Amino acid sequence: MALSFAKSRGAQDEAPMGEMNTTPLIDVMLVLLIMFIITIPIQTHSVGINLPQAPVDTSLPQPDPIKNKVTIDASGVVRWNGMAVDALTLRRYLAQTLAMPVEPELQFQPDAAARYLVVDQTLADIRRSGVTKLGFVGNERYGQF
Repeated sequence: MALSFAKSRGAQDEAPMGEMNTTPLIDVMLVLLIMFIITIPIQTHSVGINLPQAPVDTSLPQPDPIKNKVTIDASGVVRWNGMAVDALTLRRYLAQTLAMPVEPELQFQPDAAARYLVVDQTLADIRRSGVTKLGFVGNERYGQF
């Protein structure tokens, strides 16, 4: 009585195995999946849309057809008829005055403590615009220097 617990295949053991070992493939796929999950940027759940804005009143007050005054205070703020303006707005006002049928007088009044650079840049903008009726105001107080 011979007990045989294991069956021997004999010649079949030498044949190539027809099944693929998928364990290493699954391990590589899991590692790649984890790497992709880590490198994906976090979603912010926001959608970029252009919402309608309230209309901005960009209409500038019209220059005075008779005379306009440009002042520069001690802190270097340029004002057109009392309203603070930047260099671009000043150029627009100057262009509007030149487009009028009769060019209005432009009065220029810098403060004595204003920086020379600001005064010089403002005068250069006035000259480049082509203003021909320019007057300096307030210089009479320096007559007795």
